[in-house]
Amino acid sequence: MMSNDIRYLNPVAIEITKSKYCRFKKSGIKFLDYKDANYLLKLVNEQGKILPRRLTGTSAKFQGRVNKAIKRARHLALMPYVGDMLK
Repeated sequence: MMSNDIRYLNPVAIEITKSKYCRFKKSGIKFLDYKDANYLLKLVNEQGKILPRRLTGTSAKFQGRVNKAIKRARHLALMPYVGDMLK
């Protein structure tokens, strides 16, 4: 009566990971403009925090440039420091 087959109520979750890539290297962008606030909003979350490299896939060199550009844009009031539901 008892079988050794293991039956799951839910299907087994198979992790499919997308390969991360640096969008700046792929597009050939060499300079990141701090005055382009619309583009920089893609790199922050709803609260205005800068997204980490492990989420965006940005290389270390460009992550430093992203941080510097966002902080400059905040200083010049092109972007808010904090925000409720920016997106």
